[in-house]
Amino acid sequence: MRKVFVRVFFLFYLGTWATTARSDIVISRVDRRIDLTSHFVRVLSTLKVENAGRNVVSEILLAIPNMQAKNLANLKAFYNEGKGKGSAINLPVSEVYPEGMPHELTFHTLSLTEGLEKGKSLSVNVLTIFTHSLQPFPEEISQADAQLVVYQDSAYYLSPYVVKSQSLNVLLPGGRVESYTKHPSGKLVDSEIKYGPYEKLPPFSYSAIVIHFENNNPFVVAQELVREIEISHWGSIQVTEHYNLAHKGATNKGGFSRLDYQSRSYMGGRSSLRQLIARLPPRAHSIYYRDDIGNISTSHLWGDSRKTQLEIEPRFPIFGGWRTSFTIGYGLPLQDFLFISEGNRFLNITFGCPMDEVVIDNLIVKVVLPEGSKEVSVLVPFHTKQWHETKYSHLDLIGRPVIVLKKTNVVPEHNTYFQVHYKFNNLSLHREPLLLISGFFFLFVACIAYMHADLSISKFSASYIAKLQWDEVQATVQRIQNVIKRCLSAHEKLETSLQDLSRTGDFQSCKATRKLADGLFKELSKELKPLLCFLQSSPQAAQILPKVEELVAKEKEMQEKLLQKHVTVVDCFEKKYIGREIENRVAPYQQKLSILKQEVDDLLDYIDDI
Repeated sequence: MRKVFVRVFFLFYLGTWATTARSDIVISRVDRRIDLTSHFVRVLSTLKVENAGRNVVSEILLAIPNMQAKNLANLKAFYNEGKGKGSAINLPVSEVYPEGMPHELTFHTLSLTEGLEKGKSLSVNVLTIFTHSLQPFPEEISQADAQLVVYQDSAYYLSPYVVKSQSLNVLLPGGRVESYTKHPSGKLVDSEIKYGPYEKLPPFSYSAIVIHFENNNPFVVAQELVREIEISHWGSIQVTEHYNLAHKGATNKGGFSRLDYQSRSYMGGRSSLRQLIARLPPRAHSIYYRDDIGNISTSHLWGDSRKTQLEIEPRFPIFGGWRTSFTIGYGLPLQDFLFISEGNRFLNITFGCPMDEVVIDNLIVKVVLPEGSKEVSVLVPFHTKQWHETKYSHLDLIGRPVIVLKKTNVVPEHNTYFQVHYKFNNLSLHREPLLLISGFFFLFVACIAYMHADLSISKFSASYIAKLQWDEVQATVQRIQNVIKRCLSAHEKLETSLQDLSRTGDFQSCKATRKLADGLFKELSKELKPLLCFLQSSPQAAQILPKVEELVAKEKEMQEKLLQKHVTVVDCFEKKYIGREIENRVAPYQQKLSILKQEVDDLLDYIDDI
């Protein structure tokens, strides 16, 4: 098992200075406050800087250990103008790589708006925010356990300058403190650990401290958040946010008990994520909250003239190591966020996540501008990756320009306003209505033209006459097929009468049925003669005539064989032959009838295909 609770004290000092300006600066006092009440680490350092040299100083170096710098989300420096609590003035901050400095440190420089003259002093506030700096220990807990975390830092303010006096206050969220690094001047008071004061420390002084304490805040991390802001000049801005959340706290081990979670508060998963609060702009409307399954009804919305608050409850509580994904969408009034200045339009809207206490590993903001927007520029108060895309929507011809901004390691302090400037011709606003009007107009014109146009083929053309003749041939063939089907129906009646004869022995009734069928066959034969004559005289029937004649001949032969079979069976019954003798006499007829019936069915199918 790795040892976490260690006490390390080391002191290193850089003996040579790269520039005279660095040796001129002395920090007379540092008051440092580390806020560990959430899963962010917020460090506010108040520095009183003195110029003890002869030259004017215009820059101040800040040093951060590399192990902390990799988790640095935001660094802000400011000072108050005038005495007391005046207006805060931000100082430009940039990362630098000074020569002769330790490689284990990352350096940033503060640029003073006015140089610090000899003997003068200035109080500067430095706010640093770190993410993923609280490590769960133990890494796995059960549903009923409290979440314990470890934080490591230095009791001394790490600086490339001499520090005359300093103190450190560490604010904890409450609950028990398992252990913390003891210093002669350190003490725990309620939920706050105080170190110092420490006097006259040389540059790069460092004394490691480790604090192991209870922190039941859910470590909510959006591994990816995609915000799409779509502008419509017809009166609204549509915002869609796709979240992929994970709980990065201590992993839940064992099963989940819904009963314990709801009925026993002490076993209910104190570090689980139960709800999120999204603070939306005041006049947000058409708000929805859904996931891959569908709309989620466990949400509440409050709003007034100053704010709109959406309370989100996931479908299930999110414990350590669990994940969830969902989508939030809402509309905003165009006039509240889109403005016109010197002929240009610009969007002024917030950049980050509307939810507090959410770390965003990857934030992608897409601003979809109306089709026809030109000369697009973006103004963001911090560094982001930027590129352009094109999105096609309904009635688009050339597509809508999309500005894509990407930033990693985003915290609530990044939820500030940014601007997108572009030019837009008002005539382009009417492009889509004109397309709709033109489309419906040409549709109606086409319908009118179709209704009044004569699209029929000329009655005197050869193709039209051939079509009429072919239609007559088809009608005649259809009538012949109907006659054949009537004959086949009579065949079935004769077969049925033979079956009745074998059951009842009434050969007189069987003879009557044969007489009726014989008369029907003669009538149908008379109907077929004119139809066959018409086909024989029509040139359009040349292809189908041989098959029709073959069909009539086969059916005629089938009639003869069936009548012969019928006569033979009746005679056998009159002479009182036994069953074997009757089968022997009928067998030749039955075999031939089966072949003929199959041939007639095939010919009917062939003619239907034609």
